[in-house]
Amino acid sequence: MPWRNTSDPYKILVSEVMLQQTQVERVLPFYKNFLKEFPNAKALAKAPLSKVLKAWQGLGYNRRARYLQLSAQAAVKQYKGRFPKKVSALEELPGIGPYTARAVAAFAHNSPEVLIETNIRTVFLYFCYRKPPKNVLQGKDERELYSTSKHFSGVSDAEILSLVAEALKKTKLEPREFYAALMDYGAYLKKKGIKLNKQSKHYVKQSKFEGSARQLRGAILRELLKKPQTKAELRKNLSHSAGEVERELERLGKEGMLKKDKRRFGLAD
Repeated sequence: MPWRNTSDPYKILVSEVMLQQTQVERVLPFYKNFLKEFPNAKALAKAPLSKVLKAWQGLGYNRRARYLQLSAQAAVKQYKGRFPKKVSALEELPGIGPYTARAVAAFAHNSPEVLIETNIRTVFLYFCYRKPPKNVLQGKDERELYSTSKHFSGVSDAEILSLVAEALKKTKLEPREFYAALMDYGAYLKKKGIKLNKQSKHYVKQSKFEGSARQLRGAILRELLKKPQTKAELRKNLSHSAGEVERELERLGKEGMLKKDKRRFGLAD
């Protein structure tokens, strides 16, 4: 993973944004190509949105690209192209939430921030939230007891974060090594078929992509990458109803992805 070999906050931020709801294997080629196009925050900040979205095409969740560019523009304007070290300052940048800010601080600066994501959650659910089966026989082999026990459900991230904080205080590893190890181990558990995120209080089943509004938004952006188009042209090219196209155009507009020149829609500058 190339982002493990850098302490550049910009490159780590790019990886964190790309990895949101996307598997590592899928991200790798996009990450390398994106950094060739936009090697630093200044390059990304001044690029046309169309070029940014073109580099992002195929990765999905296109508004991530928009927010990444907005955060780069804010960093250029406020910090001369450098991202701040403080989590509170990072969180003030567009599209950077509590997890992403702490991940950038931990991996770029070895800051001992307490954070959680899907693989870390899996590790702690697996080891710390088990209940033994009923009528446990005294003297039962510990390994057998462990394998037959069930997991608690409705576990909050706040509970897990307190355990992460405790483990981080006790480890001899640097924060970036500690979190890299947790993430890798969680990914290993999942590959072994141990998927426990349903036990989390915050679990939300991901909606289907096929036929979704998200799929339509992506299709609209692909069309507008070709050329500006009217609502009628988009409806014809995408074979969707006027209401569906209009709704997603409105949402894309609110996200700052589009501009309108008379009757034609195009990508924002």
